[in-house]
Amino acid sequence: MFKKVLAAEDIDNIKLGVASILEQLDILEITHAQYCDEAYIKFKKAYVTDTSFDLLITDLSFKDSHRDERLTSGEQLFKALKEVDPSLKVIVYSMEDHPQRFNTLWQSGLIDGYVCKDRKGLENLKDAIKAVYRDEKYVSKNLEDAVKQKNLVEISNYDIELLGLLSEGSTVEEISDYFQSKNLKPYSKRSIERRLRELKGEFGAKTTIHLVRLLTDLRLI
Repeated sequence: MFKKVLAAEDIDNIKLGVASILEQLDILEITHAQYCDEAYIKFKKAYVTDTSFDLLITDLSFKDSHRDERLTSGEQLFKALKEVDPSLKVIVYSMEDHPQRFNTLWQSGLIDGYVCKDRKGLENLKDAIKAVYRDEKYVSKNLEDAVKQKNLVEISNYDIELLGLLSEGSTVEEISDYFQSKNLKPYSKRSIERRLRELKGEFGAKTTIHLVRLLTDLRLI
């Protein structure tokens, strides 16, 4: 079983539940961090002293801190830690259960387990730790089923550029001119408007602003 675990979580009762599960698995060296920067510092200190962590368990969302934080999300945290130590195992333990959000993170190849914080969350986290220790992948069943049932939308670099410009206040005409200057195809107004209609339909957005807000909330743009 894992010997040394870093748990990044800012809600006290959830932190206690995670600690209880780790102790049940006879993992006695547990380090907690309330903020992502704090977790990074503790990880880096252990790494440079040859006492590296075997596993990171992290939430995705953290409360705002009164301090200036360089890393503000679990996604930023595990990406930064994997750059330091690619062998680090990562389990996400989060309330975020949108299939598209999960799929984007999973396709990054940087996480080994994804557990939803629900009624069976701690029980599933225990199973996830066992599976990941065996070099297996683990996903909460309800989320795995949702991904299988949904026809997930691929967000391309073109879409990200398009929606990013819209969020900054650019008009379709301005975007068309910009895309044409960059030879980013398709760049006609009709093509851009058609793609926006497709994206609104696929994500159930009523307006373009609603679409941008949805994808921003999902951290897809």
